[in-house]
Amino acid sequence: MAHTHDHGHGHHHHGDGHHHHHHERHGEDGTDPSFWYSRRFIVATVVVLALLASACLVLVSPGEAVVITRFGDPVRVIVSPGLALKLPSPIDSTVPVDLRLRTTSSGLHDVGTKDGLRILVQAYIAWQIPDDPEHIRQFLRAVRNQPAVAAEQLRSFTGSALEITAGSFDLASLVNTNPSKIHLVDFEDALRKRIDEQALRVYGITVRQVGLERLTLPAATLSATIDRMKAERQTVATQRSAEGQRQAAQIQSDADRDSRVVVAQAKADVADIEAKSRIAAADIYKKAYTSDPQLYTMLRSLDSLGTVVGSGTTLILRTDAAPFKALSEGPSAAGGGRGK
Repeated sequence: MAHTHDHGHGHHHHGDGHHHHHHERHGEDGTDPSFWYSRRFIVATVVVLALLASACLVLVSPGEAVVITRFGDPVRVIVSPGLALKLPSPIDSTVPVDLRLRTTSSGLHDVGTKDGLRILVQAYIAWQIPDDPEHIRQFLRAVRNQPAVAAEQLRSFTGSALEITAGSFDLASLVNTNPSKIHLVDFEDALRKRIDEQALRVYGITVRQVGLERLTLPAATLSATIDRMKAERQTVATQRSAEGQRQAAQIQSDADRDSRVVVAQAKADVADIEAKSRIAAADIYKKAYTSDPQLYTMLRSLDSLGTVVGSGTTLILRTDAAPFKALSEGPSAAGGGRGK
């Protein structure tokens, strides 16, 4: 009987406790438990859908292309930036391909020019994969989307292209003291065309620009170039010296001609002045004779003596003869006795 009481009491207490706990849980949430199960299902569904969407969406960034492969085979190339659809992995996979511009240096190459001289030349190549699905597929097949391998092949192409291109140019058209004779731009254009054609055909990449980074000369070529430049400068110096001598001779000839003209003009002026002075002197003599005939006669006699007798002249003449008569008799004798 006691056992029955204890068991009944314990059962009654447990039942009362269970009823009390159930009542408090329902009171705290204020909702039916089935609501929580619905919310969890919705969240799980959204997560699954998000994962499925992320597995089926492809984001293509600017400056790149995405190749979609199906079980390893490329089936589609996407080049437009934005979102695109694909089948989830492992059915479809994506391979991003960088389409940005790259640069590669050829390294220093020893090549020969058209005139048989050697030069050391180094070029750079600016290249990229064109946004063309066919060329992108070709790039993947050729180098397995490894730009380093493509750059190495470009260096090999450039080395052979430098040798062929340099053979079409003389050294003087690449190294010269006269800028108008240098054709480096033509050299770069010819080199770019040769590399671009081969790179596009084999690897699906296009060459945007080729430029010369360095151009120098080996010791033997440098010595020959210096000798050639010296000869060219000597030829120019000789030509300029000859031209200077010609101009100097022309200036001297013009000066001689001008001096002869000046001298002739001076002589003509002197003759004219002398004629005028003689006329003036004759006029003065005339006036002197008119004013004092004896003085005039004496002065004329003295002029005659000055003309006849020179330095070291010895004359033996009668002193009573003209014009020496004026020395012994004075002005009256020179005047013919008019003063007496």
